Amino acid sequence: MSEPHTPRSAPRARAELERGLAALGLHARHAEPLFAYLALLERWNQTYNLTAVRALDDMVGRHVLDSLAMHRHLDDVGTLADLGTGAGLPGIPLAIVQPGLQVALVESAGKKARFLREAVRTLGLPNATVLESRAEAVAKSGQFDAITARALATLPGIVAVGGHLLRPGGRLLAMKGTRPDDEIAALPAGWRVEAIHPLQVPGSDAERHLVVVTRDS
Repeated sequence: MSEPHTPRSAPRARAELERGLAALGLHARHAEPLFAYLALLERWNQTYNLTAVRALDDMVGRHVLDSLAMHRHLDDVGTLADLGTGAGLPGIPLAIVQPGLQVALVESAGKKARFLREAVRTLGLPNATVLESRAEAVAKSGQFDAITARALATLPGIVAVGGHLLRPGGRLLAMKGTRPDDEIAALPAGWRVEAIHPLQVPGSDAERHLVVVTRDS
């Protein structure tokens, strides 16, 4: 079990978060609720092992800033389903910085769903709801402008379990590391890549891409 953050690590992590928000073009006011989310995640992680990333400093970049790197591509999205969200990534950070975005946090693991409900309650996020379910069992066909998944399966796998949730013209916004050409080639008939956006995560040199997938008209 890792130790909670020290008095020295918290200001360092907070400063990194504020620098990252500025680099992403996001307002500094978001730092407070985002840091509150991280503190809650770190505390729950002591008992429930919600994420393998244990240190608060690492959580800032690898969880929050990584999740927020896609925020510029959500301007025309009103409803988003975050499939296999785990500890709420990227859904909770996106719900914090975009209060007009309605986010459904889809997670089948009970302990993670309990954390998500506590986070939504504690942070006061009226635009986030928790669906304790496997993605393929969510009975909201055609109700979302977009679905996303940060660490769930391949592109064909995400389409298979969550494609039914998209409205006509809706899009899968998949967060990937290196450009997933093999996964793109394996997309089922009727689905195509609309765009691939390189993402820059503040403080990281790792490759990140946002792959936008849509149905053929």
